Order: sequence, then structure tokens, then C-alpha cells
Amino acid sequence: MKKNNRSTFAGVILNCRIFLKAAKVTLCVVMLAGFNACTKQIKLDDTTSSTELTFAKASVLKGPITDERAEWKQKKHPHWIFSDDFETTDPFVGNGRYFEYDDNGGDFIPMDGVGVNGSRGMRVKWQAGEVSAGGLSLGFGRQTDPYMDQGIRSRDNFREIYYRIYLKMQAGWIGNPVKLSRATILAKNDWSQAMIAHLWQGNGDALGIDPVSGTDSNGVVVTNGYNDFANFKWLGFKSGSTPIFDASHADKWYCIESHVKLNDKGKSNGIQEFWIDGRLEARSDNLNFVSSYTAYGINVIFFENYWNAGSPQDQERYFDNIVVSTKRIGF
Repeated sequence: MKKNNRSTFAGVILNCRIFLKAAKVTLCVVMLAGFNACTKQIKLDDTTSSTELTFAKASVLKGPITDERAEWKQKKHPHWIFSDDFETTDPFVGNGRYFEYDDNGGDFIPMDGVGVNGSRGMRVKWQAGEVSAGGLSLGFGRQTDPYMDQGIRSRDNFREIYYRIYLKMQAGWIGNPVKLSRATILAKNDWSQAMIAHLWQGNGDALGIDPVSGTDSNGVVVTNGYNDFANFKWLGFKSGSTPIFDASHADKWYCIESHVKLNDKGKSNGIQEFWIDGRLEARSDNLNFVSSYTAYGINVIFFENYWNAGSPQDQERYFDNIVVSTKRIGF
């Protein structure tokens, strides 16, 4: 996400136009911040000049207006664990970056002009019938295996995280692609999982949450390897309500933020919830993710483009502005 030329006032994004009519000057300010429409006339001085303020519903997403990764590197967001606006040309796999990147033969790649506000973002392309279109694997915090450790807060056990991604489907989009992301604890070198917080297909064209425990009641990890469904304990699916994958919601950016908090020892007070454009979509706050397990915290997020039944047509979607944080992120 690159810098743009919009000015800000009191946290509100402004576009300004000035009209000259003889001795009268009218300043029309259109505020793109989701306000209801109204108009006010304000006297500027003792002449006939006035200011006309028009508050209109936003026609564009309230996206970030700065180079987020640069700000993170400058330590302007100390609660951020990781940030990627895809403006860099650095390799995807390496220190401070991801531990795996699958471009699926060029289907999942960074491209100029496809990101928020015309910036650089990630293009995901499915061919008709294609199941997997690539993905990104991010490791952070303490790891069991150096393979996942790219130096991102490597001494920390994270028991609570927030992560955000901007998502857009191209015009003419059809179908719910099932997989989007999952936060997990990789607890052993064989990728056995102590818990998973899936953010994936909800009801109809919506997203939903589907939390999983991978431990027994004593906090012992019982899964063997990755995606060991036979030993998963499913904690309760909940669907969101916004049908972001239907045709009327295509060609628009959505800010999707997820929150995952592990339970305290011996309690069922873990949390999984997510928001779309700041609106709460689904929440569970009585989860026993890991019982008394404490060896590792949440240490991996998978950003996925996986369509179980295959895409019904050739089509694209786009990612931008990923942030992982210990506090709410927002737009």
C-alpha cells in the first residue's frame, strides 16, 4: 500500500474541490468516511463567502493511507508483530518474512495496480476446476523447528493475536472458495497442532470461524502431524453474515480482521472472533483450545487459496495489507 495524495483532518479522509462564482467562494468537502449525507453552510467572514460541507457515505474503502511496512520498520506500531503491504521486492522467504511461499506456477504473485487504492498487492488466479492457487506461511514467536523461524519475535509465546488482511474478488466472481486463513500452534517438528482457529467458508457466501483443540483434557498434544482430523476436537462452527463472495459484493475491498486468544489454564475462556470492515461477524468466547498446555503459543498463520471442489470458472481475487498484532488493528 503506497502513500497517496489524500489529506486528513481529525482522522477523516477528505477530498476537496473549490468552485469560484464571482465574489462568492464555495468550498465543497466530500468526506469519505461512512457518514450519512447532510449539508451545512458556515460563514467564513463578513463577506458573502461560505463553506459548504457535504458528508456522504463512503464510495471507497477506508484503507490505510501510508506505507504500513515502512512504518512498522520505523517502530511506529510497537504492538505489531508483522506487516506486509507487498510493496517490497524482497524475497518472500527469508529473515523477517514468510517461511513458505507457493506461487502455484505464477497464479499467486505480487502485481502493481491490484492492491488497495491501486497499489501493489497479491493476485490470486484460479483456472476453472483448479483446487489450489498458492499460499503464504508465516511463522512468528517460539518455534519447534528452525524451518519456521524467520526471526520474528522468536523468544515470545503469543497467547493472543489479531491479524488483518484486505481481500477483494474480481468483478464477475462466482462461489465461496472455502479456505482463507488459519492461526495455529505447531507444537512438534512433525507439525502436530495443539490448536487451530480456522477462518474459512461460512454459510452461503459468507466467512465463518471453526475452532479446534488438539490436546486432551490434561493439555497433552494428541494430534500426530498436520491436519490430523482423527484427533481433532471441534469446538463449534459459527458463520458470519456478510456475503462477501456473492456477485453484488465483488470488485470491492474488505478489511477482514481476526482475533484469537488461548484459554487460561483449566478454563474455557478462549476466544475466536472476526470483523469485516469493523463489523463483528462471529464470536465464540467460551473455548477450551489447549486445556493446560503452555509449551508454545500461537506461532503460525497460513494464508490460503484452496478451493475444495475447484473453482467454477477462471477468476481472480486479491490480497493486500497483512498485519499481525497483539492489539486491535482496524482499517
